[in-house]
Amino acid sequence: MHEMSIAMAVVGQVEEAAGAGGARTVNRVTLQVGELAGVVPDSLAFCFELACAGTVLEGAELVTHPVPARARCGACAHEWAVGMPPDLCCPGCRQASDVELLSGRELRILSVSWEDDPDCPGPAREPISEEA
Repeated sequence: MHEMSIAMAVVGQVEEAAGAGGARTVNRVTLQVGELAGVVPDSLAFCFELACAGTVLEGAELVTHPVPARARCGACAHEWAVGMPPDLCCPGCRQASDVELLSGRELRILSVSWEDDPDCPGPAREPISEEA
């Protein structure tokens, strides 16, 4: 189950940022997860909870935002939603040689919210946030 390694990587990155920002407790982590990223959201949530145990993320909420898979044909510029299993043959002109996957493989931390530790002398920082 690679969701555990993903959860551990997310927890590690958030712990590092939260520590540098003087966080006492992380409340929420928001992830962007593409439909083709090969991640099962329920499994990731379960693994995330386990990976957070004993860290500043313990009890943190995991929020996932799915990203639909979309592709574009280079030959005719047609764009379409890609389903599972992925069909990368253009429904417009039936070409498959010049198709670009536009979205659906994302797996990134969008935002983190935490409570600052008033006793920590670290620099004042805003929570991690990357808007897509």
